[in-house]
Amino acid sequence: MKILKFGGTSVGSAERMKSLYTIAKENKRQIIVLSAVSGTTNALVAIGEDFQQGKKEEAGEKIKALRKTYDQYLNDLFSTEEGLRNGTELVDYHFNLINSFNGKLYTPIEDKIILAQGELISTTLFHFYLNEQGIKSALLPALDFMKIDEDNEPVIDHIRTNLNTLLEKEEDCDLFITQGFICRNSFGEIDNLRRGGSDYTASLIGSAIQAEEIQIWTDIDGMHNNDPRLVSGTKPIAHLSFNEAAELAYFGAKILHPQSVFPAQKYNVPVKLLNTMDPKAPGTEISSDGAIKKGVRAIAAKDGITAIRIHSSRMLLAYGFLRKVFEIFERYKTPIDMITTSEVAISLTIDQTKYLEEIKKELKDFGSVEIDFDQTIICVVGDFSLETHGFASRVLDAVKHLPVRMISYGGSDYNISILLRTEDKHEALKSLHNRLF
Repeated sequence: MKILKFGGTSVGSAERMKSLYTIAKENKRQIIVLSAVSGTTNALVAIGEDFQQGKKEEAGEKIKALRKTYDQYLNDLFSTEEGLRNGTELVDYHFNLINSFNGKLYTPIEDKIILAQGELISTTLFHFYLNEQGIKSALLPALDFMKIDEDNEPVIDHIRTNLNTLLEKEEDCDLFITQGFICRNSFGEIDNLRRGGSDYTASLIGSAIQAEEIQIWTDIDGMHNNDPRLVSGTKPIAHLSFNEAAELAYFGAKILHPQSVFPAQKYNVPVKLLNTMDPKAPGTEISSDGAIKKGVRAIAAKDGITAIRIHSSRMLLAYGFLRKVFEIFERYKTPIDMITTSEVAISLTIDQTKYLEEIKKELKDFGSVEIDFDQTIICVVGDFSLETHGFASRVLDAVKHLPVRMISYGGSDYNISILLRTEDKHEALKSLHNRLF
């Protein structure tokens, strides 16, 4: 069985949703994972913010505007009265549910219920469309098998057991449809895998049932060796290792959700990144044997980085100092991206600033604290094992005309990272591309 995930742009219009079956019919048995129609999740986030702030009228206007887009979508998708009636009733149900929260007590529980509506609508509409076309399909409700624990980690055994039970009930069906992104938490409440989580859903499903292959369908032809929006002359990468793909996804390659690599890697299920606009394009394959030796594969950039420097001549060499620093970030559930140390200072970066003031206050117990905003991590990925040489100097030579804030090398065999101001990102990407490729 294969797992095919289609993102919001792939179902962004009725015509694009109709074209999905052209891709799906190439496989004998498959599970299709769908995101919400593009723009829906952002609209639902805005509606939820209005609910939370008690802005009833503003929320109502946003709901009407979103509903209007679905009215057009329905008219374009269905060609029969029955199909249009079924689609309209479905959308009516979900929008009535969304409206029911306007003016009521609004907590994170209600917010997650609202955010789930986009995927519930898109998957059922696709199921109704296939039925209208006489194509047999079965809906697999993600809320019946996708579960996370109290630490927001997926429960693979639960996913495997419950998903297989659902599949066994539909033995005569070869095409299954389920929702990306949404799940239930340890309390049984509706929850989600965070933004971009549909990739993660596909990877978890493929890993849980040991699928033949996981396909991530987007609107570009695979993972490129640099950002094609900023740098000309980029090329898609034919083959990556899991480790290389994980580094690129974490450090800014938008085509793939960072967490989605790890389940597939653990259970050794190949992943393909493919283009819905050009289904014949080879795309990028990610597998355990995808690495080339002694070479640079790609460059990625991660924005929204905050750099923190703790200067402490008194504490840095003291036993347990680093542990105490890390414990502060652990208490506030704030992950660290990069870290460098000197004799009297430690520098690190974060991309979540929700608790920055609290973290800063506690860090001041160790010494002076400096914070720099609007930073970008640029990650160069390739084979940089101990047997290789010269790549670090080429990277640094390419950005020697720019002010570099931090350098990280040696923590991974696949990654050389530099930190610089976001305003210098474009120039750095172009310079690195010209120097390395």
